Amino acid sequence: MNSSGLCEIMRLSGEKFRLTPYRQNVRFWREGLNLYIDSIMATAPQLTEDRKTDLKSLTPGKLQQYCTELGLQRFRADQLAQWMYQKKESDFSRMTNLSKELREKLEESACIRTIEPVFRAESADGTIKFLYRLHDGHRVEAVLIPDFDEDGQPKRMTVCISSQVGCVFGCSFCATGKMGFFRNLTCGEIADQAIHINDEAEKVYGRGLTNIVYMGMGEPLHNYESVVASGHIITSKFGLGMSPKRLTISTVGLGKQIRQYGEERQPFNLALSLHAATDEKRDQIMPINASMNLNDLREALKYYHEQTGAGVTYEYLLFDHFNDEEGDARELARISRWIPSKVNIIMYNNVEGVELQRAKEERLDRFMKMLTDQDVLATVRRSRGDDIDAGCGQLAIRDQQKKGKSLVKN
Repeated sequence: MNSSGLCEIMRLSGEKFRLTPYRQNVRFWREGLNLYIDSIMATAPQLTEDRKTDLKSLTPGKLQQYCTELGLQRFRADQLAQWMYQKKESDFSRMTNLSKELREKLEESACIRTIEPVFRAESADGTIKFLYRLHDGHRVEAVLIPDFDEDGQPKRMTVCISSQVGCVFGCSFCATGKMGFFRNLTCGEIADQAIHINDEAEKVYGRGLTNIVYMGMGEPLHNYESVVASGHIITSKFGLGMSPKRLTISTVGLGKQIRQYGEERQPFNLALSLHAATDEKRDQIMPINASMNLNDLREALKYYHEQTGAGVTYEYLLFDHFNDEEGDARELARISRWIPSKVNIIMYNNVEGVELQRAKEERLDRFMKMLTDQDVLATVRRSRGDDIDAGCGQLAIRDQQKKGKSLVKN
């Protein structure tokens, strides 16, 4: 295959991989092809061993299509969604507003898989981490992060949910990246995390979720269709009925998907995991930068803004003596002016085996002053749940002994 053919394979995975020496080129070809295959598999309904369709693996549109193919009226899809997500029912025999004949037909051809909570840890600061087992034995995590007012009453309930089992992109600071990639989550597996934790928040703190961030295990835009579909499920009357603007989908910077997100005018907020403001430093910690550098990101984000009029949040983990210097603040300020934006400075949850460490408080204060002096709208997100390993992937990686696929060589 010639170089143009290799580039085309890379584009199929959603990114423009630069040409490299032969051996590395072959590796990127293989990984690009794997990513392309993964993206196809993510859109296919999941089947059980007896060839039954998992209805929670279907997007709302595909659930309607499934009902049509069974000879059912389209409103049956709404009834099924209400039973699955609002009433949390997985037994067709208890879906009493469906005829006995229809329930029997569904029993023959379909099933409803649910996630199973297997571990729960509560931090001294109120953060609660959940570990879920999926039908195939894989495990994923989600974290409830409450904020309290001066009287200690909960004023904001944020959940951080996962979109994949592991992650292929191998960011050096991320526990999930050390796992490698195993598979995408279905839209139902993603939505179920938010719905289950909403119940937990109401039980523990007396109020439901106010915000949902897709910043847990995995790269959300690598699982584009299921992630977007889960957002529509969560915000529907059959889910949690939340405003779409209460959901934020994060990405390490997949340009094709950012453009698609803009073209489709998806109603959810977009966040970019930046973490370094120069290509030199981003190359060191985020392998994706080899295929989607800052110049490419700028063009993708400008296109997104042109299509939607919306801004972006830059997520910036502050690492001690790595990306917290005056020059970093100056470059971050420059990036913040690409399109309307705000910057979220995040204090890192240190991960065992990772050389990068959380920045010291005095360096954070200095960095924030440099940003505000340059008129950057910036906030700080404090580290939460250190005592329960609240950084995404820190629990699941203990149970995943084998290594999944990764852009990073072992």
